[in-house]
Amino acid sequence: MESIFGIQKVVNRGNVIGLKAPRAFWNLECYDRYGNLKWDILNQHNLITNQGLNANLNIMFHGATQITTWYFALFENDYTPLVGDTYAVPGYTETVAYDEATRREFVESESTSKSLDNSASKATFTFNATKTIYGGALVGGGTAATTKADTAGGGTLYSSAKFTESKPVVATDILKVWIMLTAS
Repeated sequence: MESIFGIQKVVNRGNVIGLKAPRAFWNLECYDRYGNLKWDILNQHNLITNQGLNANLNIMFHGATQITTWYFALFENDYTPLVGDTYAVPGYTETVAYDEATRREFVESESTSKSLDNSASKATFTFNATKTIYGGALVGGGTAATTKADTAGGGTLYSSAKFTESKPVVATDILKVWIMLTAS
């Protein structure tokens, strides 16, 4: 216990217990062209970047412009995300090997119980080449956030995840992706 001006708070290694940082959990389902489930990844934890945390604070408390639309980016290189990664320098190589013309939008539900997700509107990627998917990211803002593999549009890299194991996709595979964002 630590006391400041007579008010006590519980501290563990410098962090106030009970205050939680935002977290995100990725979920993916890969289907073949006949609709058969090939593989899935459920509740894959990822990190929220410093850029994402700063955006949270600046939007909520400093009057910064809200980023109203977020997008999924999937990456095809064996990269472990770092908290210092940014939209301009993400560290990963984003895959563009899917039929959809733009990045897939994160269409989230309203927050309840300190979390929200897009499970009612999963992002769908229809692959047009053989690739290995290593991870994903959530990006938004800037001038070109819808553009596949854009890093020059001045956007924000909110979160990034390397999956516990890489997963293969082939042309005509359909990948459905949803994220749960939580503050609890």
